[in-house]
Amino acid sequence: MNSFRMPVSAVALVGVALLITGAGAQPASAHPDPVPLRALAAGTGVRIGTAVDMAALTDDTTYRLKVAREFNSVTAENVMKWESVEPSRGTYDWGKADDLVRFARAHGQAVRGHTLVWHSQLPGWLTTGVADGSIGAEELRGILKAHITKEVKRYKGKIYQWDVVNEVFEEDGSLRDSIWLRELGPSYIEDAFRWAHAADPKARLFLNDYNVEGVNAKSTAYYDLAKRLRAEGVPVQGFGIQGHLAIQYGFPGQVTENLARFEKLGMQTAFTEVDVRMILPVEEAKLAAQATYFRGLLDACLNARRCTSFTVWGFSDKYSWVPGVFAGQGAATLMDEEFGRKPAYASVGEGLAAG
Repeated sequence: MNSFRMPVSAVALVGVALLITGAGAQPASAHPDPVPLRALAAGTGVRIGTAVDMAALTDDTTYRLKVAREFNSVTAENVMKWESVEPSRGTYDWGKADDLVRFARAHGQAVRGHTLVWHSQLPGWLTTGVADGSIGAEELRGILKAHITKEVKRYKGKIYQWDVVNEVFEEDGSLRDSIWLRELGPSYIEDAFRWAHAADPKARLFLNDYNVEGVNAKSTAYYDLAKRLRAEGVPVQGFGIQGHLAIQYGFPGQVTENLARFEKLGMQTAFTEVDVRMILPVEEAKLAAQATYFRGLLDACLNARRCTSFTVWGFSDKYSWVPGVFAGQGAATLMDEEFGRKPAYASVGEGLAAG
């Protein structure tokens, strides 16, 4: 491992970007493609990944080519979530998830599974049944076990990491008031890991959340939970840090220390959903700052002992979730809406090459 490197300066990153893409973010066709990120990642021990929008993968040729060219790990942005795979009770739709797995196999890519237990994007039949009392706690526990078991078994041997339990803590470190906590109590967390492990003993099983990049109340709650569960023999094997950042809020502190404490428990770590949004309009200074944020998280991963993957939550602004959720914000990914490479793309490439 190299010693920890602070993010390179904004000026240096813009310089790298100019060498690779020309002034500013240029259309992808304007300059020869640089070495793909996945080639630069070879030998680092860290997979470089992206979340995949399956509609874009089907309909947008440029998008599809970029996914195949740049990344050696892919995550389903939505099509492995419960509302997608079981829209009606007992009726399953695995088509798009299967398509992603086939695409990954054809292009030499590993697959991260996302996500098995979450409070959001649940099928209507489930939430309605719990709300009207037609699904009680005992039945709900059986439904959850069946869901986890069926999905993990379907992709046994094809998914190297699963986000098993997603976003279970509030910012103050208290457990999130979700359908799972209210109906089943906190034991649903350990149950989910045990069921997933039984379905595929070789997949690495992760906790996953946002705003846990550095040491804070929320990440400490995860640390305490993981330490307790692992001591009890629960197969909690990884900690996933989403990495949804915004330049107006500053870079999180103690990222390296945070990774290290989970790794001392014997766990893997990963950055699972990285993007860095800004208040629009886009300006060169904002792009330079964005590049330092991407590089800061990447360097922390590359220099950690057990950080195994660095996944961006989409790579083109054309398909980013950010503008639809954060009004007046966007431009959060490595490429613009025309797949022009930003300074952030250059900084990630430089980091992988040095790593």
